[in-house]
Formats: sequence, C-alpha cells, structure tokens
Amino acid sequence: MAQKPSIPKGTRDFSPSEVNKRNYIFDVVKKHFQTYGFQPIETPSFENSETLMGKYGDEGDRLIFKILNSGDFLNKVNDDLYASKDSGAITSKISEKALRYDLTVPFARYVVMHQNEIDFPFKRYQIQPVWRADRPQKGRFREFFQCDADVVGSDSLLQEVELVQLYDAVFTDLKLEGVTIKLNNRKILAGIAEVIGERDKLIDFTVALDKLDKIGIDGVSKEMREKGISDAAIEKAAPLFALSGSNLEQLSVLSDLLKDSEEGSKGVGELKFIIETLKELGLQSANLKIDVTLARGLNYYTGAIFEVAAPEGVSMGSIGGGGRYDDLTGIFGLKDVSGVGISFGLDRIYLVLEELGLFPETIDQSLQVLCVNFGEKEALTSLKLVHQLRRAGIKCDLYPSSAKMQKQMKYANNRNVPFVVLIGEQELGSNSFVVKDMVKGGQQTYSLDTPELFTKAYSRFFMAFNTVL
Repeated sequence: MAQKPSIPKGTRDFSPSEVNKRNYIFDVVKKHFQTYGFQPIETPSFENSETLMGKYGDEGDRLIFKILNSGDFLNKVNDDLYASKDSGAITSKISEKALRYDLTVPFARYVVMHQNEIDFPFKRYQIQPVWRADRPQKGRFREFFQCDADVVGSDSLLQEVELVQLYDAVFTDLKLEGVTIKLNNRKILAGIAEVIGERDKLIDFTVALDKLDKIGIDGVSKEMREKGISDAAIEKAAPLFALSGSNLEQLSVLSDLLKDSEEGSKGVGELKFIIETLKELGLQSANLKIDVTLARGLNYYTGAIFEVAAPEGVSMGSIGGGGRYDDLTGIFGLKDVSGVGISFGLDRIYLVLEELGLFPETIDQSLQVLCVNFGEKEALTSLKLVHQLRRAGIKCDLYPSSAKMQKQMKYANNRNVPFVVLIGEQELGSNSFVVKDMVKGGQQTYSLDTPELFTKAYSRFFMAFNTVL
C-alpha cells in the first residue's frame, strides 16, 4: 500500500501563485534595504549549538531545533547518563549543531569572524529562513523567512530613526498603510524594575510583561508572582501599563516617574530624541506609538526596541520587530560594538496583504503570451515567433501539442495569460499572426516580418507587468 504523503507540522508547500506573491514582498523589501545602503550577506542554515544556546533566554532555547550528530550519536552517552533520562545533559552529548533560530545571533558571529574585512559601521541585510520548535497556529510557523536589516559599529540614535523610516517606506510601498510602529526602551524597563524594587528580577519582569497583549494584566501579574516578584512591586508598576496621551505626554509622565533612576532617565531621553526627530522628518503612512509594556523577550536587547502591528481591524500578531543591542558581539569575543536592527515578518505580512486584497492583480500572470498550437508546420512558425518575443523580454510560450482549441484556451485562462497568439493555416499563407486580447476582448493582426510592432503596441502593459513581477 502506497504511503500517504505528508509534511511536518508548521511547514508548508508553496504554489506558483504563492511564490509569486512572496517574491513580490521580497523584492519590495530588498529594494528599500538597498536604497538605504544595506549590503547583503548569507549565513549557514545551521550553526554550532554553542553559538545559539543561551542567547534567547530559557524560552527561546527550548524552541531551538537540535540536529543529531552523524553516525552512532549515542556512543558518547554512558549507561548512567542514559538511565538518568536528563534530556539536557544527553542533548549536549548527541547534538553539536542546531538550526538557526533567528538571523541576528548568526550575524553577530559573522561580524566577529569577518571583522578585519568589514568597514564599520557595517549595514547588512539578510533574507533567509529560520526555524523554531513552536506550536503552529495562524501566522506562526516552524519554518519561516526573516528579512533583517542591521547596523553594527555605531551607537548613534540616528540609526534608530532611519530604521523607523525604513519600516514606513516598505509598508507604504506595499500599500499596507496605517501600520503602528511601537517603540520602547529596555533602559526604561530596567528603570521601572529599579524603582519598584525588583532590579535583580529584570529578565523575569520583562519576559512576563512581553506577554501582556496575549494573557492580559491578570495573567502577567500571576506569572510575575510565580517568578518571585512581590505584590507591592506589581502594584507600583501597574499605573505605567495604562499610560495615555500623545507620545511626548507619555514621555513626560515617564520622565517624572523614573527621575530617581539614572538608567531609566537615559532611556526616556533616547526615546524622546527618536520621537522628536521623526516628528520633524515626518512619516508617509505609519503611526508611531510609545508602548511602555513592549518588552520583546530577547535578552540581548539593551536600548530601543521596536514592534510593528498590522492596521486596525486585522487580527494578526506583530509583523516586524527589532531593537538595539550594545554588546551582542561581546559573547563571541569582540567587545563594545553596538548594533541595532529590525526584522520584517514575511509570512505574517503575506497573510495581511492577502486578507486586505493588496497584492497587484497581475501578480499571477506568470505568462504574458501563449501561442496556440495548430499543428506541426504552424508550431514551427510559432516557435520562431516565441523566440523573438522572448528575446524582447516577453514571457512567452507555445502550447506543446495540437490539442483542441477549447483545451488550449482554458489553459490560457487558468494561467491568467493576457494575450493569445494564433498562427493557423490562413496566417501561414498571409505570413501573419493574430493576437487575441484575453482581458479586453478583440484581436489584432500583425506581420510575422515585424513582430516588434506588436511588442511596441503593448509595451506599456508589458513594462507594468514586468515591474510587478
């Protein structure tokens, strides 16, 4: 009995239409990465386990896919260790590599290994898949692409300003207007932990706080208590989670509340610079909003943190995020190299564009011209025309067999082909070809000696079509 085919949960096959749409997003993002001066790099799909482990917090580490060693991977596990059923201890013996969890830590490793070849500040972009052993659900997959842009070697806050502008430019170009770019600063969170008397529990505080939009205030409070944060501290922090007013008004409140925390006050000052500079420069379509509950539970963030929410009315988690990391390369031996970066969530952006109907109508037209096959002689003449049209940059094909006309036209409709070329016995006799417009209807006859007249007549359409794809 044949095996029923399947794929692992959290992974997907992509149809030609889906690939076209994904490439459309990739191309828009890549175009703006390059416009802003970022350079491309790529890193391996898997890294040494020691490169990844311990960089994402306990929860992140649990989501890293480990790769079993080649050969007899159990030969280094003695009987006592095997009998202990200590998965953590056993894993270190049987797995030395892991699939990358994100692109940022591998990038930090790359910078350290290639530091003598890099001109700082180094602006890089990277578009590659990552893997997480997460529970699959809408908008959350175990294999997905990240589109990252980072700058290392500069602690200037102008980099944060530029990254907000980059978000705005990309989403405006995708016609995804009205996204909200949320801003916070880890120094502010550290200041809050300090003023409520729980500085030593900053990580527990931020990890719980980062779940506010998922489990609510009660859920966050419960998790903080479970981590040993006192009720008195939680009560002191509560007013901060309900800040209102404009960004500058909220900054004023934060400035007053954190006046006794040097680190917290510094975070407020950094946010104020970013907000005021962007107010002066203006944004095209995105909204900028301070969110003091935004924590982004990755331990390596040290300054500004970003998160992008889809327009109102769209039920979707964040579609982008990032932040400042002052010494991520330090874990690999290169100290005091500050960096800041953002990521675009391709798969979620795809779902949002699909839901809102924002993909261009012509995106599924992977073929611009189809020549109908009427027989051997007609097909040979058609192939000569196909060759000329392809050399002119037109996506053109000949139906491979002289099937019934109805079948060939159905194929053209299913492929969303805008123009069908007919070269039958009559056209052979008059050395011509007929172009049938599948969108507007009607048809036009051209000489086989001057096919460029057809190309010129529809050049605007083909130019627009190629731009979309």
